[in-house]
Amino acid sequence: MNGKDGELICRFIRTPTEEEACRIIEMYRNQGWWQAYDEGRTDFLHRLIAGSHAFVVAEKGGEIVGMGRAISDRASDAYIQDVTVVPSCRKQGIGERIVLALLERLHADGIAWIGLIAEPGSRGLYQKAGFLEMTGSVPMVLIKES
Repeated sequence: MNGKDGELICRFIRTPTEEEACRIIEMYRNQGWWQAYDEGRTDFLHRLIAGSHAFVVAEKGGEIVGMGRAISDRASDAYIQDVTVVPSCRKQGIGERIVLALLERLHADGIAWIGLIAEPGSRGLYQKAGFLEMTGSVPMVLIKES
């Protein structure tokens, strides 16, 4: 199962090759998730992937077309984040496969509580996987720029 014939495969990675790192950074940039202050930090992506509970890439025809990751305390809670698919491959079930791969890994690792913050327009993707809105909760963020 190598994904060379257009077959979609999801694969967990810990240490990306240089080519994989370039493709992953490109996807972060296209989503607006790669900030200007990330540019000079050469080990940033490697630390991001290694520090994740799980980092999955979706490949089609040998090319990375999607990604996602989970962060957790490795005991009880986890969050899914950074799920994206390249625009030319959207609406083909790739995002759903990424989310399911992450959920399978988290559940296999004994994680029961899994949260996320859905990007606008992606609610249906997560609802298909069983996620419900957290009524009464307010997503918040604090970003300290270096």
